Amino acid sequence: MGSFSIWHWLVVGILVLLLFGKGRFSDMMGDVAKGIKSFKKGMSEDDVPPATKHIEGQRAPDATPMSTATPEHDKL
Repeated sequence: MGSFSIWHWLVVGILVLLLFGKGRFSDMMGDVAKGIKSFKKGMSEDDVPPATKHIEGQRAPDATPMSTATPEHDKL
């Protein structure tokens, strides 16, 4: 009861071909293959680390250090 004979699969195959047609079925399988290739390409692109982006623009001027007041006894 759980297994199907070769005749069952043959009838199922013929019905699928009649419903979808030979050309439509092969087009559908071609679309599936394109989808798989696209998926694999997308997965392989994720492995490459993204390039770091440098932002070009004006740089803020460096702060000049302020002189510290020296005590009177250091001046001697």
